[in-house]
Amino acid sequence: MDFSKQLSLVIENNREVILSHALKVVLAIIVLIIGLKISSYFAKKVEALLQNKNIDVSLSRFLASVTGWILKIAVVLTTVRTLGFEVTSFVAILGSAGLAIGLALQGSLSNFAGGVVILILKPFKVGDFITAQGVSGTVESISTFATTLTTGDNKTIIVPNGSLANSTITNNSTKDTRRVDMVFGIGYSDDLKAAKDIIQKHFDSDERVLKDPSYLIVLGELAESSVNIYARAWTKSSDYWGFYYATLEKIKADFDAANISFPFPQRDITIVKE
Repeated sequence: MDFSKQLSLVIENNREVILSHALKVVLAIIVLIIGLKISSYFAKKVEALLQNKNIDVSLSRFLASVTGWILKIAVVLTTVRTLGFEVTSFVAILGSAGLAIGLALQGSLSNFAGGVVILILKPFKVGDFITAQGVSGTVESISTFATTLTTGDNKTIIVPNGSLANSTITNNSTKDTRRVDMVFGIGYSDDLKAAKDIIQKHFDSDERVLKDPSYLIVLGELAESSVNIYARAWTKSSDYWGFYYATLEKIKADFDAANISFPFPQRDITIVKE
């Protein structure tokens, strides 16, 4: 009997089995093709949705890619199951591998998670001046793993997002206006009203001082060696430091001209000769 006849005989005797497997293969192929197309469609929709929410482009693309791969893995597992194979052991292997990788990359994953939180919640943006983790600087860039700051003296500081997202962040650029708090200490024998008038004169003449909210000049504390005057004025955030330094210099000069002293701690030392 030649090969063709033997093959025909085998097919004839196993027609139902072959037909059943053929249907499974065809169904698996259909599931795979349709599933991959649906995965790509949903990934694009996720990316578009995130970008409409003003999520960072790189983050939205990454999250969309992750979503696509998760769906594709689910499609592949469904395809394998459609063919009649058991996927439990395969899933267990994937889970074990994922756990091992997660433990090995624990620090990196923590930074990535922190980056996701920062890019979604946006506690600060590029260009903001922030204070966090004991450092201050202007935000130059925000990546998924770290945030880069530039300090006032032009140093670059790279802060891991994991620690940054879990710390207290002071954003000095969120509001358009800031309150400038100043304390001027004068001697107990100095003229309090004259000192307050000098401060008020500078606040009234400086265009950087906002009218609303109005400034405040009060006797704030009778300290151990000085009478402390609290002066608080509101300025635009961009004028904060310029106003602060200029006011200190001008008031120091006017206090000197009016013979108003700036007390400082003094200590008397008595030397006893035996």
